[in-house]
Amino acid sequence: MTADGQMYPVNPSDTSPRDKINRLAAKIKFLIASKDMATARDEYQELITRLQTRASRIAYYYLRERAEMEEAVQDAFLKAFLHLPSFRDEFYFDVWFTRILVNGCLDRLRATKRRTKWFVPAEDHEERFSKSQPTTRRTPEGSLLEKERRAQLIATIDRLPARQRDVTILHQLEGHSTSEVAEMLDITDATVRVHLFRALKSLRHNLKKEQWLFERPDVNWANTTVRECR
Repeated sequence: MTADGQMYPVNPSDTSPRDKINRLAAKIKFLIASKDMATARDEYQELITRLQTRASRIAYYYLRERAEMEEAVQDAFLKAFLHLPSFRDEFYFDVWFTRILVNGCLDRLRATKRRTKWFVPAEDHEERFSKSQPTTRRTPEGSLLEKERRAQLIATIDRLPARQRDVTILHQLEGHSTSEVAEMLDITDATVRVHLFRALKSLRHNLKKEQWLFERPDVNWANTTVRECR
């Protein structure tokens, strides 16, 4: 987010998957403006397909219940479609959409006045976490230890203060830049960095208390399970 509160603009030379999503969003916006709603809805289904996995993962981090997660994701996609005419094409659609999704999740938590205690079944996020680690042949004992490590990391994140947890989810687990997280949470980039600094310091301190769980000859787990601020 810039100093005047605006989203960072898209790089015109960007040819990444994110740029393809932006072009698709612009096309749908044009179709809506042209009153071709049937085609717009068909094209929007493609946009949903591209974003649904990540959206479901983010919603589940917050809500911890599958039914709640599915409803939150559906609501976010519907709200994004209805407000798509107001989306500015030069900005990242996925950042704009994630802001809608996160706000919806937080509204649900506030409405029910609860924050469900985190427990991530290892099988639910096996693929997500395995992609971040080198592929090696593991023994059954090694696989069990990996699951315990993941559960311990998520439980440690859950103990962070709410804002630190939010920025950690979006930056560390979902890979968004600090400027993108700032836009999603409607705070400044500097505030995101402050919360991340405190969160990473706390995570490293708390993970070192469980060093027996993270010991491996070639890796310092307490320092490598989190990415640096950027």
